[in-house]
Amino acid sequence: MFVGYLIFGISENMKGPALPRMQADFRLEEWQLGLLLAFNSLGFLLACSFAGGIVQKIGLRTACLLTFGFMAASGWLIGSAQGFVPFAGAFFFFYVWNGLLEIALAVLSARLFTKNTGFMMNLSHFFYGLSSTGAPLAATAIMGVSLGGGELGWRGMYTVLLLTCALPMLPALLAKFPKESASAEVQEKTTWRSFARDKVAWCVVVLLACGVTAELGVGGWLVNYLEKSYGWDTVRASGLLSAFFLCFTVSRLVFGPLTDKFGFVRSVVVFAGFSGVCTCVGLWLGEPGAWLLALAGAGIGPVYPTIMAFLSKRYPHGTDAAITFTVTAIGILGIAGNFLIGAAVDAFGYDAGYALLGVSALLCAAAGMLLYRWLRLEGKVI
Repeated sequence: MFVGYLIFGISENMKGPALPRMQADFRLEEWQLGLLLAFNSLGFLLACSFAGGIVQKIGLRTACLLTFGFMAASGWLIGSAQGFVPFAGAFFFFYVWNGLLEIALAVLSARLFTKNTGFMMNLSHFFYGLSSTGAPLAATAIMGVSLGGGELGWRGMYTVLLLTCALPMLPALLAKFPKESASAEVQEKTTWRSFARDKVAWCVVVLLACGVTAELGVGGWLVNYLEKSYGWDTVRASGLLSAFFLCFTVSRLVFGPLTDKFGFVRSVVVFAGFSGVCTCVGLWLGEPGAWLLALAGAGIGPVYPTIMAFLSKRYPHGTDAAITFTVTAIGILGIAGNFLIGAAVDAFGYDAGYALLGVSALLCAAAGMLLYRWLRLEGKVI
């Protein structure tokens, strides 16, 4: 499972240094780039909508094997696509399997970690952060490798890095995967309807949608922002992106054990609020405050795994469905988020577009405060 999170971190965050090159090659405007990222979110959403059913029908092992295999194949499709439409299709295909991988890993974590859930969820996602830290630098280095008289570029980089997705297939074949109890499977069939009527579930969706937008948006926009707003070169900009993920990763390892003691929801309020303040102040200070954009990773890092821990505790007999429902719903909002950021950049400049990431983190904290209030009224604070 930890190897799976390493691969997931690489596949999610190698795009940062490549996006400006893709944009130049296909002559995309900012709103078109935002639309491309939104289209990828649609592929991710499509996967989430059927991931739970696939896991139930074919099992976690087979689902993971298919996911790793097709993600490796998508590297070749992306690298060989010559026009924008085939490229967008290949990217969409890649994100479908990337979405299935996230659901499979989340379900596996929920089934495995029944004790010290906050710490163990953050520990498993620490490996995601670890590979996310190195992914931008690795992507930049590979794009500059000379082969056959020319550089590999972003096409070759995607082909090479996504081949690593085949590596976890052998451990997946040999490992023993946990199963849900029969009673839990029966209950899970009815939980989707109950989630739709549960205001707490929808509050979690809004909270996590804002948190994920603030987290993943950095991977997609930070390098572009630094290059075009401050004139940084790719190596320096990718270095700050890696610094963001370093803070992101270390915070999961350091603060993960505290979430079990301090409380999952209260922890999220503090973490997300800190991240939003760092981003907004960093933008206000300009280039001298760029380091705060990296420090924001320390706040946003623990949000996602902590909420996954919350879901496993609040819905112990329907965790698979809870995770699938939540991730599917936030995928819908993620499509709108990516498009809005791209549109804001195109209309008002990079400062305005990137500021939306800070606002998203602050909205995540606000949703956490509302969630905590509701849970206190129910007497079910987790």
